[in-house]
Amino acid sequence: MSLHPSTFQYLKPTDAQLEIMAHVRAEFESLATEIDGIVPDGPDKTYLLRQLRDCAMWANIAITRNPDGSPRT
Repeated sequence: MSLHPSTFQYLKPTDAQLEIMAHVRAEFESLATEIDGIVPDGPDKTYLLRQLRDCAMWANIAITRNPDGSPRT
């Protein structure tokens, strides 16, 4: 599979994409807050919360780009 030339470049989200991103970010924050309140402190919890953060960033990519890296319209 060839990647789109803009795959590793900044892609400014559209206004509609920004709204979706804000919603998704709020859902991740809600989940992280819930997990923070019920999972005991320790390295596993730290890892879990970092992975959630990573997933939230990948969600932004999925919202703005197609599988080949081209901009999603």
